[in-house]
Amino acid sequence: MERTRGIAEAVSAVRRGELIVLPTDTVYGVAADAFTPPAVTALLDAKGRGREMPPPVLVGSVRAATALVDDLGTYGQDLIDEFWPGALTLVCRANPNLMWDLGETKGTVAVRMPMHELAVELLKETGPLAVSSANLSGQAAARNAVDAEKMLGDAVSVYLDAGESGPGDPSTIVDLTGSIPRLLRAGAIPEYKIRTVVGVLLIEEDEPDGDGQDGLDAENESAEAPEAASRVELRKPSLSEGETTETPDAQPEPAPGTAGDVPDPQSEPAPRAAGDAPDPLPEDSAAPAGPSLTKDGESQPKNA
Repeated sequence: MERTRGIAEAVSAVRRGELIVLPTDTVYGVAADAFTPPAVTALLDAKGRGREMPPPVLVGSVRAATALVDDLGTYGQDLIDEFWPGALTLVCRANPNLMWDLGETKGTVAVRMPMHELAVELLKETGPLAVSSANLSGQAAARNAVDAEKMLGDAVSVYLDAGESGPGDPSTIVDLTGSIPRLLRAGAIPEYKIRTVVGVLLIEEDEPDGDGQDGLDAENESAEAPEAASRVELRKPSLSEGETTETPDAQPEPAPGTAGDVPDPQSEPAPRAAGDAPDPLPEDSAAPAGPSLTKDGESQPKNA
């Protein structure tokens, strides 16, 4: 019940153009509606960074990813089939018909489908989210909702707490905008495994001046973690002084392809194309933020 309520509040916040913090299969991320430019700007401002480092986009289905890109290239679909959902971020040419502004992307988008049940369930409701690691620029990425709140505070409307993320590697980033795939960042998926799919893979020494998304948010997803517990705690900023919050223990994630791993891709909202009217805000979009929720379920005012 708490999980359902938390997701519902997070979805409402995203539709109002507000920021949320969510768990992923790497670290906690701060997220905004990818199709609401003021929300993306607020995300960058909250982290203390500029438009030269645009955030990647997380999706809840392969269909949503393909709608965002203009061309997957020769190997994109093969890489998706092999490593998604999972810790592989693909940089592709962006669909030029979409209404969005992620920053100075040079016409590209970095997209990934996470291996995290709660994150995917949320993404099915919200559609694609611009997501960066939940931290201030230059600081370590948050591995739990409490640490994220310490850094981001009231800039975020809803914190989804699904326990501690574990240590590990960031997602591997591969640029597919050229004729030959290029490794932008080594990560959780080893280079040799990428090569088994694409054959030839350029690395920085081979092509240091490539034209991919050079300003990519490299802080994003700086650690891998097993999927968090199925329970989720809804947290709001500004907890009262002296209040303590226990972090629920993480539980192993279900194996890929098992029931509940990835919800039906048919349910995810389609990306908005140029000329489409924006989605209407919920009736309560002008309402003030709800009460803060603590671990034991007691409520208190947001600014207590």
